[in-house]
Amino acid sequence: MPAGEDSLAHRRHVCSRLIPQSQYSLTAPLDLERIFERKAPLHVDLGCGDGSFLCALAQRLRDKNFLGIERLSGRVQSSARKAATLDNVRLLQMESSYAVRYLLPAESVETFYLLFPDPWPKRRHQRRRIFSRDFLDSVAAALEENGLLHVATDQLEYFQQIERLSRAHTQFEIVDFDDVVFPETKFERRFGEQGAPIHRLTLGKVFGAG
Repeated sequence: MPAGEDSLAHRRHVCSRLIPQSQYSLTAPLDLERIFERKAPLHVDLGCGDGSFLCALAQRLRDKNFLGIERLSGRVQSSARKAATLDNVRLLQMESSYAVRYLLPAESVETFYLLFPDPWPKRRHQRRRIFSRDFLDSVAAALEENGLLHVATDQLEYFQQIERLSRAHTQFEIVDFDDVVFPETKFERRFGEQGAPIHRLTLGKVFGAG
């Protein structure tokens, strides 16, 4: 354990990054200004894993609020430890699709990140994939005008499905974002070491789309 991580102050900071159940309802939008204790543009990392990407980007963009959403408690705790010194990060333990649909206020998000979602490669399991028409509908509702959704996967077949769904959705257009360098995720480093190509897509919410 790194020095200082067992101090009472550090543990308090870790706990403060986790959104307690007392601060939200499963049937009402989050009070983001209360949760972050300030008003700032919101970036949401869907399935934030161990928090490496989330915290690296939050460190870089201190003027933004960052919400990491993750289902697995171990990963949430790991993310909270990394975020202990970052006042602009909060963590929510929740299924990403549910949180996007029911807990994020309308037009409250500047940018979503969906990086290396579970590809569910077996055909009989593919209905479990997060990326669907309904998911895009929920993302569009939560995004502010001209908001963005960044997607990355190493699975070509999944990427082709993502691209088809995206092109067919009237509230989004594919935008050029190749000149922006983001921090690496744990999966991206692993796939890079294996020589696997990474497929990326950035969607912009179409102006005037409700």
